Amino acid sequence: MPSFVQELRSAVTGRAAVLVIGTLVLQLAFIASYVGAFHSPRPKDVALGVVAPRQIGGQLVQRLDGLPGDPLDPRTVDGGEPEAAAKIRNRDLDAALVVDPRGTTDTLLVAGGAGASLAQATEAVLTRAEAADGRTVRVKDVAPAAAGDARGLTSFYLVVGWCVGGYLCAAILAISAGARPANPHRAVIRLGALALYAAAAGLLGTVIAGPVLDALPGGILGLWGLGTLVVFAVGATTLALQGLAGIVGIGLAIAIVVVLGNPSAGGAYPYPLLPPFWNAIGPALPPGAGTWSARSIAYFHGNGLTAPLLVLSAWAVAGVAVTMACATLRRLRPPAPAASSAAERPRPPRP
Repeated sequence: MPSFVQELRSAVTGRAAVLVIGTLVLQLAFIASYVGAFHSPRPKDVALGVVAPRQIGGQLVQRLDGLPGDPLDPRTVDGGEPEAAAKIRNRDLDAALVVDPRGTTDTLLVAGGAGASLAQATEAVLTRAEAADGRTVRVKDVAPAAAGDARGLTSFYLVVGWCVGGYLCAAILAISAGARPANPHRAVIRLGALALYAAAAGLLGTVIAGPVLDALPGGILGLWGLGTLVVFAVGATTLALQGLAGIVGIGLAIAIVVVLGNPSAGGAYPYPLLPPFWNAIGPALPPGAGTWSARSIAYFHGNGLTAPLLVLSAWAVAGVAVTMACATLRRLRPPAPAASSAAERPRPPRP
């Protein structure tokens, strides 16, 4: 009868043990990333415009800039409330405080479409700061979220769905026909199939979030194009990682997109509410770039799109380039010599 150790080795191979350990590491990283990003949201350097008479504007900016914990990054805005509102809609500011020198109630301009949690956190900070001077604050939303978009989260969840589809499509291609394409022609076919899938996923996701559920405004063409780019960028990145690391590349893609990308995307908590690490990496990853872009299309007339679209395009181009390079190198690599069969091996001479 085989021993327990032999049975164990047969049941759990060394490769399987390594993959299980890798899964555990990925799971713990998932927990650490999400809890680390969301456990204690605090506003940090919220871009705040200050509209006030010149004689008090400079002092007010200095005082707000010196609040404990640096929750605000204030700067004066000329041109009154209309100019401050325009800067918010252009995504140059997160909020603006319009001071009324003839009364004791000031106006806080916010953008609910950028995330309700950011607007609420900014209101809480300024309410406390104004109360110290015996003043009050009334809130005016200059870019409100749609009635069906609870807390401005639809953009985030739509992009998360697109990202999931991207790496799952690439993973299925790997599982069905091998993680590494055998030659450049097959790599092109996989990328072509991914592009078709991305176009379909982008359109259907937009239709569900928009016309079907009425959860997100904005033109269908703009969101469709964004969704296609997000899905293709994530899928191409997954194909590239599979070309470099085989089936392990799927886990690496999940680490980038899910473990690091989702909590830093600015969805549940926009960037100024995230800890420094997640605040820094979020705009450079597909979920963050996609979420910012979806909100810009839906609520800010497409303003502030250049940088995130360049980020998504860079992921897509890099994914295609690495995928093709891996397939080309695999094609050029000489095949390993086949092992001799038992029939072809020379037999030792008989005594």
